[in-house]
Amino acid sequence: MVPTLSRRAAIGAAAALPFLKMPGARARTPGVLTFGLSSFPPSIQPWVNGGTAAATVKLMIYRGLTSYGTDGQLRGELAESWSQEGNAWTFRLRDATFQNGEKVTAADVKWTIEQVAAERSTAYFRAEMQGVDRVETPDDRTVRIVTKQPVVTLPIWMASYHLPIISRNSARGTFVGAGPFILKNQERGVSLELEPFTGYYRPGLPRLKGLKVTAYPDENLRVAALQSGDVDLVEYVPWQNMDAIAANPALKLDAVDGAFMFLVFNGSKPPFNDARVRRAVAHAVRRDDLVRAAFFGRGSPLEQLPVPESSRFYNAEFKHGWRYDPDLSKRLLAEAGHANGITCSILSTAQYGMHKDTAEVVQQHLAAVGINATLNLPDWATRITLGNRGQYDLAVMGTAADSNDPDGIANFIDGSLSPSYVRSFGLKVDRITELLNAGRAEFDEAKRRDIYREMERIAIEQAPMVGLTWRSQGYAMRREVTGFQNLPGALTFYSGLTFETANVT
Repeated sequence: MVPTLSRRAAIGAAAALPFLKMPGARARTPGVLTFGLSSFPPSIQPWVNGGTAAATVKLMIYRGLTSYGTDGQLRGELAESWSQEGNAWTFRLRDATFQNGEKVTAADVKWTIEQVAAERSTAYFRAEMQGVDRVETPDDRTVRIVTKQPVVTLPIWMASYHLPIISRNSARGTFVGAGPFILKNQERGVSLELEPFTGYYRPGLPRLKGLKVTAYPDENLRVAALQSGDVDLVEYVPWQNMDAIAANPALKLDAVDGAFMFLVFNGSKPPFNDARVRRAVAHAVRRDDLVRAAFFGRGSPLEQLPVPESSRFYNAEFKHGWRYDPDLSKRLLAEAGHANGITCSILSTAQYGMHKDTAEVVQQHLAAVGINATLNLPDWATRITLGNRGQYDLAVMGTAADSNDPDGIANFIDGSLSPSYVRSFGLKVDRITELLNAGRAEFDEAKRRDIYREMERIAIEQAPMVGLTWRSQGYAMRREVTGFQNLPGALTFYSGLTFETANVT
């Protein structure tokens, strides 16, 4: 388990940070940026979900057909244009090169989709890619993806950091991408060093001469490294440190709302295979306490599905769908045959303070309605493994949606997808899956809104996940860092895209 400071010690350390001296700071090489990552990636395999720290590194190395600009809008990446007709999307590839010197071709796109969809694939998007009927390659620069039913969201899927295009000529067990940086070497569990890919398709990019990624699992040490000058940029700024960093003239804070915390369940066995018990949990949590305890007020309660109020698909009628109501929780438990209470465990992690603090508050609130839970707080890599295997009763999760489209939350509520730590284990609500499929196949926005409204109504009743809080998500950096930007809303974890334009003096 990763050692952590007590909460009181953490706050005390945070208060002292602005006064740390700088004389021991490392000697800097202009153009070489040192990035403080929140954990060492358990895997940087391109199609597997290894968490957001891994995703950030993947965005340095790989590129997909599409991606996002700093305004949050979908943009062409390895594809320069795309169009839709019936069940087919046609992508026109730009002139781009893999890091092995070979051209990116339609054959590589076809091979990538086949690998992701393969029978033994563990890819995050395996289920979605099994919906592809065939991939046609009329020429090297044109790829036509024909799906079994119309899919309005396919260009959004292709922007995911879990779906980059990989060279079909990659040596067995390796993955050659077309991103702006090449992994030069790594010290397992400690750091990674990357160098610019001189054949990157965007002229003049990347601007950096080098990139060193160092893992700082302890959030207090991560901030101290920034304050002392040992690193230039850090992710996951602890919420208790945000005010001090924002007030420090030598530093910049770039924080956006869009990430959120939620609970998932093991639906393969009692008691959480019963929707009444899951709803009892949902109504037992006083979310204002979570915002204060875990995020120092930098967040807001989330009592419905994580669709932001700014979205055209937001449903205000469900804003308090999982409102705090402990009496309702007790009634639901009694109806489910648990009037005398439940004993269970909560899986979280001690590596991230927000996960640990959230789990502790949830534990207290559940105890008040008769759900007595013990905490399991391993390191992050172990937490992912246990989640993927379903070795838990209920678990704390925190992330952002896959996109700002409502389909971006499908991976948290669609139990028909391959097992993943980001969603409940063994819990499938057929009607939710049907409505998600219908939403993807509907190109009329008004009809899509009606579909997602019905989906959310059922999700509130069935609770395949339980929203807890929105949270602010921040990067902090030295003033000398330019070109790096926190992307808006749900795309905050795609901010690693902007390492290609980053520089440091």
